[in-house]
Amino acid sequence: MKRAMILLFAVAFLVGEVRAAEAGGVKIKELYSPDSPVISFQIEVRAGSINDPRGKEGLNALTALMLGRGGTRELSYDRLVEKLFPWAASISAQPDKEVTVLTGRVHLDFLLPFYKILSDLVSEPRFDPSDFTRNREFLLNYLQNTLRGNDDENLGKQTLNAMLYRHHPYGTTEAGTVQGLKAITLGDVKAFHRRTWTRGNIIVGIAGGYPNDLVRKIQADFGKLPRRGEDKRKLPQPEKIQDMEMTLVEKESRATAISIGFPIDVTRADKDFYALMAANSYFGEHRTFNGVLMQHIRGLRGFNYGDYSYIENFIQDGGSTFPVPNIPRRQQFFSIWIRPVEHPNRHFVLRQAIRELQLLAEKGLSQEDFEATRSFLLNYSKLWVQTLNRRLGYQMDSDFYGTRYFIDRIAEELSKLTVGDVNAAIQRHLQWRNLKVAVITKDAASFRDALLENVPSPVNYPAAMPAAILEEDRIIGVYPLHINKEKLQIVPAGELFER
Repeated sequence: MKRAMILLFAVAFLVGEVRAAEAGGVKIKELYSPDSPVISFQIEVRAGSINDPRGKEGLNALTALMLGRGGTRELSYDRLVEKLFPWAASISAQPDKEVTVLTGRVHLDFLLPFYKILSDLVSEPRFDPSDFTRNREFLLNYLQNTLRGNDDENLGKQTLNAMLYRHHPYGTTEAGTVQGLKAITLGDVKAFHRRTWTRGNIIVGIAGGYPNDLVRKIQADFGKLPRRGEDKRKLPQPEKIQDMEMTLVEKESRATAISIGFPIDVTRADKDFYALMAANSYFGEHRTFNGVLMQHIRGLRGFNYGDYSYIENFIQDGGSTFPVPNIPRRQQFFSIWIRPVEHPNRHFVLRQAIRELQLLAEKGLSQEDFEATRSFLLNYSKLWVQTLNRRLGYQMDSDFYGTRYFIDRIAEELSKLTVGDVNAAIQRHLQWRNLKVAVITKDAASFRDALLENVPSPVNYPAAMPAAILEEDRIIGVYPLHINKEKLQIVPAGELFER
């Protein structure tokens, strides 16, 4: 099949000298770029939501916000914000499953006073009771109102996560649970900070044209933190999946959002990851029309805005199309994200997405598709590191996985790949038979009945369609879905992530 590809043109890349240092138990990752006046910090602690105590889910996220949205011993949060504003500087926190990152950016002119604030946030956070109340309300509002109420796409993705990792440390959201957050005290936050933000558990990343003596200052300042190594929690294997296990989330929604997935035993450290990267880009590259899903569901039929797939956890970086770095995980999953479709088309589009996955798993890529996809990826992946802070993030992620710099390894591995390698990796790791499916929809009971009875799902278009499309639709409309009846449940949106 001949596929349209986005042409990418030459891009000027920011480069820098990568250094790593460790003195007195303080690990520093440097990306020195003398011509860059913007200095980026990424202080990564090897702790995440998997370290939340049972019954206090959200403790890691709340602790991170007390640093990223809190004050220091010298400065209240309001005074701290007043300091940063005229410098056009920023500080924020990004908690995830296994690592949490405190990020800072500032112009070289204000580097030293900014660094003082940033390092004080790590070593001497204010832990003001008013900050605690504000940040806990922020997380509760995210779970109870934003996620449950206004963000069906991420509600579907978080529901899928909970299904994939039931009885597993990955199972809760990065923000925790409603009851977990309500049970946390300020004393819990202080104790968690003392236990996790320690000298042996932190990597300080720095990028830009900073003075050389700053590194010695970081080593001295962070060397005063308590000495304690990484508390690496052992991860069990996710539960095995039998047929299609579905959760229908009942919600008064205007359209139906669908997320599909299953765990895979591959990360960036594995050679097969790069073969799967090619397969996934062909099948569902995020926010491009390269992917089969996007072409067939949106492009040819106009069912929705976007249809994508992923071979690892994916969070979009702001308004870009690129993945956010600094969210590495030891276990990953394959997923399909179907952005909301009109309710009458939900059954058909679910069938279509899984049939497309079956076709990929059984037929793989042609030589022509492989060559076009590899060429695209070799160029596109370099766009992910247009800024120093993103490049630093991928350097730190590569350290987490114990592999060479990710962007360079993509170029190395893809250059050596053959279509046979890609199709063999598909056979080893992708399948369509045993899936978890999360659906955000209204009148979930009628959808459940239609699924269990495997009723046909014809579609009606508002305009004339080509005969070839209509012919394929007749096949899709009766495509059998292998529903696991014992594991098909309906859950009200208001009950999700409660505990």
